[in-house]
Amino acid sequence: MKYFLLLLLHLSLFAATVEYERWPKGETFLTFLEHEKLPQATYYDLDKEDQKLTEEIRSGFNYQVLRDDNGSLTQALILVNDELQLHLTCKSMKECDVRAIPIISTTKREAFMLKIENSPYYDIQKATGSKSLAQIFVNGFKNSLNFRRDLRKGDKLVMIYDQKYRFGKPFSMPTLQVAMIEMRGKKHSIYLNSDERYYDEKGRQVEGFLLARPVKNARISSKFTKRRYHPILKRYRAHLGIDYAARRGTPIMAAGSGKVIFAGRTRGYGNLTKIRHSDGYVTLYAHQKSFRRGIKRGKYVKQGQIIGYVGTTGLSTGPHLHFGLYKNGRAINPARVVRVTTKKLSGKARKAFLKIKKDLDAQVAFHVKAQTKAKRMDDYQYIYYLDREEEKKEATQ
Repeated sequence: MKYFLLLLLHLSLFAATVEYERWPKGETFLTFLEHEKLPQATYYDLDKEDQKLTEEIRSGFNYQVLRDDNGSLTQALILVNDELQLHLTCKSMKECDVRAIPIISTTKREAFMLKIENSPYYDIQKATGSKSLAQIFVNGFKNSLNFRRDLRKGDKLVMIYDQKYRFGKPFSMPTLQVAMIEMRGKKHSIYLNSDERYYDEKGRQVEGFLLARPVKNARISSKFTKRRYHPILKRYRAHLGIDYAARRGTPIMAAGSGKVIFAGRTRGYGNLTKIRHSDGYVTLYAHQKSFRRGIKRGKYVKQGQIIGYVGTTGLSTGPHLHFGLYKNGRAINPARVVRVTTKKLSGKARKAFLKIKKDLDAQVAFHVKAQTKAKRMDDYQYIYYLDREEEKKEATQ
């Protein structure tokens, strides 16, 4: 906080201004530099991993720019994910530096109970001001319950979730811990287990519309991480996907059915395919040797259909598939929604889950009895600041 806040406190002294903008659709980090009349070498001097990181900047995300009295950019904070941001600093119009830095936030456990007046989606959004919470709740039960047929006015629902806060305001997507809805006197719940997957009351997995692996017999060479401090480079890194190492030319399958929204060449990801699925999901397949014939923008593909072949195009050190998954434009860990098994939990795994379930059920019962009201999230926004002290502390761990 201290670093950027210090700048804000001294704006009057330096006649500087802070601008709050949304990243335009189709904008790249290179075009951003061009628009600001900053040197392109700012990008090309980055190492391969940081160059790839700039390709994770998503349209619609907020970013902040600090300008001097001449209107020239001196600093910018650009969101990459809810853990990392790019900090661009310019000593002059010819000398700029970029570093990935952490976003410092606190996480709070939130909860509410409400009685149905119209529908779960409408009532949750009305009570909380959050479309995200409403969508999360509805998606959790869409394959198991029929709200239109079985829901009655006055039925109860409870949501318990973790929300990140910055300066007292929520930012980033909430993480659902448990959702319960009581219909005609019968309770239905979904729970977040320790394996970061959701299960119903009987220990059956709720999510799982994607293939376990888009490349057969491949090994995972790099896992998903939003924020990792590199002990040698002394820099923060993110790897927003899973890398599957395989021989060049190995077929790549669509992880789920959907529509191809991009199939072409990029600098960092090389030959890249993006597929839009239902409920705001998009999968990304990078570094392909080539695309399968007929794979182009607008084509509908089915789960398991071959869309391309493993390669090492773009910024890649060897043949592999970089597989990314995004939910409403935000990178999420594919392992959280990819189905590993359709069987119910059993043995030690089931026993551990039941302990989590018991605790969450107790929390639900408490909020039903207390009739906990929802907090409004109308001020939901993205705010990203740098805490120099925290950064130093993490660097020594």
